[in-house]
Amino acid sequence: MSAPGPAPAPPQGTGRPVVPPSVPEASPARHPATEPSRPDDRADASEANPSASDAPAPALPGRPPPSGPTADTAYGDWTPAAPSDGEPADESPASRIGPLPPPLPSRVHVGTRPPTYDAEPTALPAADPDDLDALVPDTVLDGARYGACTLRAVSVRGDSARYRGEPRRDALLTARFGSGERALVLVALATGTRTAPGAHLAAAEVCRWIAAAVGRSHERLAADIRAARRTDLKAGLHRLTDRGLGKLRAAATEQGLDPDDYAASMRCLLLSGDPECRTRVFFGVGPGGLFRLREREWQDIEPEVAEVKGEPVLGFGSAPHETPDGDRLTMDLGIPTPPSPYEPAPGPPREPFRFRTSVARPGDVLLMCGTGFAEPLRGEPGLRAHLADRWSGPEPPGLTAYLADTQVRVKGYADDRTAVAVWEA
Repeated sequence: MSAPGPAPAPPQGTGRPVVPPSVPEASPARHPATEPSRPDDRADASEANPSASDAPAPALPGRPPPSGPTADTAYGDWTPAAPSDGEPADESPASRIGPLPPPLPSRVHVGTRPPTYDAEPTALPAADPDDLDALVPDTVLDGARYGACTLRAVSVRGDSARYRGEPRRDALLTARFGSGERALVLVALATGTRTAPGAHLAAAEVCRWIAAAVGRSHERLAADIRAARRTDLKAGLHRLTDRGLGKLRAAATEQGLDPDDYAASMRCLLLSGDPECRTRVFFGVGPGGLFRLREREWQDIEPEVAEVKGEPVLGFGSAPHETPDGDRLTMDLGIPTPPSPYEPAPGPPREPFRFRTSVARPGDVLLMCGTGFAEPLRGEPGLRAHLADRWSGPEPPGLTAYLADTQVRVKGYADDRTAVAVWEA
């Protein structure tokens, strides 16, 4: 079908936010006009790492102000009830009467013009009658409520894959191990290599391996999370991740595939079922996004990775000082030598391990996502503003509302979208 014609773009450099459609007269409630608040100067002081600095988590740049009215009517057309006789007056209207008005309705797209692709699925992926287990649904939607948090998770095939009839490369897995206060909830997402034919299979396989390993150790992991043993968690989850990715490379070799093609990036979130525990644990390998919505402001809290600089030293990446036969090796004087024909070429550098523990505050929204959702969230201020409006209400969205929110489209971003959000009570 023909692509819709582009709408005229606004002048560059205006920095104006995208204004959502007005609310019909039949629905007089408006969104509260709340000025964007600055991140708390001690936002990161609540991290489980006691050595963390007091610097606030960096806020995403270019966040436009909320799109509601800027007059003093902070509650729209809503008027608080007068206090009864003998009841002390309260200066805060919100403390006198029920919840705030509902957020603005979700939107189809943000930005200056709609994307080129259709908004709904078009072509299905090709199916093999002898391998129907390899089929991947277009959309996966899940949710739960444990402890002090409400979970929403979705994985949607991208506009480009829908148009070309390609399978969704993102995989999403949610699992609960144990019960009661000792329960541990795992959410794992993975993304296969873009050009590999079996990318979706590799992503699903690494999610299953990680889930199986976490499930076998869930009692110890849940206890470490409740006790905030950050060092033990980081070391154990690093080993678990390395083993999972190593098994993926071994599986590629057994199938006669290139390990670089049968590969996947992966990120996981661990949540305790204990209502008193607000420690959230993130770990993974590869690109993506980890964000926090606090007091209507987005913060990019993706953990930085340490880069190894300099030449290898003895005991850390260096060659052995003697051969297996006991012959001493001469010192390397920096003279270039050709590679040995008896040794395989060095493989590509491994993706660094990413890890972060965060102590949530009531009202926080923690968002973990793949690159297909992280890139438009970082690149389009209108999307950040819209989701902040939608997700800052007194209650988390339902499954269908969350699906609609994560499908708000942005021109130029057509990859799979996988997003996991946690609302703190």
